[in-house]
Amino acid sequence: MTFRPVRSQSRAQPTMEGAGVHLHRVFGFGDPGETDPFLMMDDFRNDDPAKYQKGFPWHPHRGIETITYVLEGEVTHGDSLGNEGVLGAGSVQWMTAGSGILHQEMPRGNAQGQMHGFQLWANLPSSLKMTAPRYQDVQGKDIPVITDDDGTRVKIITGAFWGKRGPVDGIAADPLYLDVSVPPGVTKSLPVDTRSNAFAYVFAGSGRFAEASDPIGVRVEKEFGGKEVNIRDMSGNRTLVKFGNGDEVKVTAGPEGVRFLLVAGRPIQEPVAWHGPIVMNTQAELMQAMKDLRNGTFIKPAH
Repeated sequence: MTFRPVRSQSRAQPTMEGAGVHLHRVFGFGDPGETDPFLMMDDFRNDDPAKYQKGFPWHPHRGIETITYVLEGEVTHGDSLGNEGVLGAGSVQWMTAGSGILHQEMPRGNAQGQMHGFQLWANLPSSLKMTAPRYQDVQGKDIPVITDDDGTRVKIITGAFWGKRGPVDGIAADPLYLDVSVPPGVTKSLPVDTRSNAFAYVFAGSGRFAEASDPIGVRVEKEFGGKEVNIRDMSGNRTLVKFGNGDEVKVTAGPEGVRFLLVAGRPIQEPVAWHGPIVMNTQAELMQAMKDLRNGTFIKPAH
């Protein structure tokens, strides 16, 4: 086994989207080759309804898939295909925009006004850019959760892990998407396809991700929970960790434990022409999408 080295760490940056939704952008609109096949990820987390309730009114998508994972509150959605639904706490929606879709997403807080969720954009290969749009909503109760002997808890949203497979199926990137919780002081190794790009996004607690040649506990600055950890290398709330090559991700949880999303997918390695919610392969295709929006032919008839 080869531990994936930490290639880079960064903090999610505050921004606004939609009709004034305050959120944190984990990554996006930079070099898409860095996270291929993933294009963008947002962390929308707020306790003030005024900062999210106007939501994301009608807007287009083409050439991508979106995976929305709701932790607190709910998101109501509707689209140009006539689909409507509500994503409750713990649920997931996968949307293939394909040839084109118009939709809206409106967040609502829980009883305490809290709203928290993530949206990840996955690219589509050129052969599927103009595929028919489709949706899949999965309720939280249908998503498998595995708890290991040491208390590590893994929710499998997509992909195969520890002998189980997540219920979200048919995503072109065939990603691994896990919600991982590791108890305080516990060290855990998590297998990841060596041919995939992988990243972790820490959203609660803190942890240290091991380097390939730097086993956790070699350089000691503080000891807690029976484990030795270099506190300077801890990744905390809203930290994105990008990994290099290898087939395992190794983490030691901090004093409060750590919870993070672990996401991996095989790169598409195709050109990217990107404008807002539309992602194609060439500038000509992008210009055609803009023209389709202007002349009312963006939504393609079902075949």
